[in-house]
Amino acid sequence: MNRYDFEGQVAAITGGAQGIGLAVARRLHASGAHVVLWDLDGDLAASAAAELGDRADAAQLDVTDADACVALARDVVARHGRIDALVTSAGVAGSNAPVTEYDVAEWHSIVAINLHGIFHTCRAVLPIMAKAGYGRVVNIASIAGKEGNPNAGAYSASKAGVIGLTKTLGKEHAGADIAVNCVTPAAARTRIFDQMSQSHIDFMLSKIPRGRFLEVDEAANMIAWLASRENSFTTGAVFDLSGGRATY
Repeated sequence: MNRYDFEGQVAAITGGAQGIGLAVARRLHASGAHVVLWDLDGDLAASAAAELGDRADAAQLDVTDADACVALARDVVARHGRIDALVTSAGVAGSNAPVTEYDVAEWHSIVAINLHGIFHTCRAVLPIMAKAGYGRVVNIASIAGKEGNPNAGAYSASKAGVIGLTKTLGKEHAGADIAVNCVTPAAARTRIFDQMSQSHIDFMLSKIPRGRFLEVDEAANMIAWLASRENSFTTGAVFDLSGGRATY
């Protein structure tokens, strides 16, 4: 494992209690960062932080609450003096149905978490990074945001929005040593699968040329570099984690 230098840095990770978020937290923590796990499941986040040990803490966060995102970001600065990296991994898949039959309330909920939640957390943390003159943001989009998965319209649309938002933020902060990038993973076998039908899971696997799902540690490998000082030039970019599925 390559070890990037995160000594003395503070990294906030939404959805940090499990899945890709927790894998990233473990990777950054092993490289010297103090990690802050923000998750809707506060108890699970606290348990994950306790497992990591020193240089880890947790807080309950509903990313759809813009004021709560601002308050937590300010709390981290009050306690640790800085936020150097933000990884936005909180997200939901939702159920599977054609767009014309999709439940309106569920559609709005998925977009609120997957897209508005990233807007809220970036809006809360980027002013802190701008004041410090340094920061790294990695947003978790999806290959579905590039290609659009049938029977997953809300998820696909929300993740496409994350790609567009990332490009905007990268340009808005390019004048400082702040990088805002996103990754587009294929499916990883995490608890998000619990929200999907088996037929949709089978469909996703059939689209991956490598013939297997993404491992969360593989995602963490790429995200760790994007969140590090070594990523000193690239911003507003989209990095593929699709196992060969992406065509652009």
